[in-house]
Amino acid sequence: MLCCTSVIILFTIAVVRLKIGSPVFFKQVRPGLHGKPFTLYKFRTMTDERDSKGNLLPDEVRLTKTGRLIRKLSIDELPQLLNVLKGDLSLVGPRPLLMDYLPLYTEKQARRHEVKPGITGWAQINGRNAISWEKKFELDVWYVDNWSFFLDLKILCLTVRKVLVSEGIQQTNHVTAERFTGSGDVSS
Repeated sequence: MLCCTSVIILFTIAVVRLKIGSPVFFKQVRPGLHGKPFTLYKFRTMTDERDSKGNLLPDEVRLTKTGRLIRKLSIDELPQLLNVLKGDLSLVGPRPLLMDYLPLYTEKQARRHEVKPGITGWAQINGRNAISWEKKFELDVWYVDNWSFFLDLKILCLTVRKVLVSEGIQQTNHVTAERFTGSGDVSS
């Protein structure tokens, strides 16, 4: 499996460099265990095109055809195996979201940071981008409360199946997940 993954990673590096350019990797600071920041790695899928004022163009304009395919196959996530080796991520856990979401979480939603974030998680196999933020957080907290080795194994097996059939990927005009703006009731 490691050999197959290595071939896919090397091939994707070459394709991204040829079709999108350098850098090949997209890096972003995300909250890890207990909200501690770490640098998350992904394959780059968008250009850095800007308007005349120097502002980045909308994601929908910058996402390339190659990038769209890489995302559809979830290959853009493979560099996160480096994050797993570094100890920032687990294979399974709540997905690491954006740092600026931290103050928006309710007390209950913040519990998702009681475990190491993962490349895949309970929310991903139960709807991925096709479910609401509130449902994702509910599933993340359920995972925290019910964690076990066998649950992780089940999630990994179901993830492979979901990726192969592209199930749970929301088909909207958004090329990135809709932004989380808070739940309104911060006491929950």
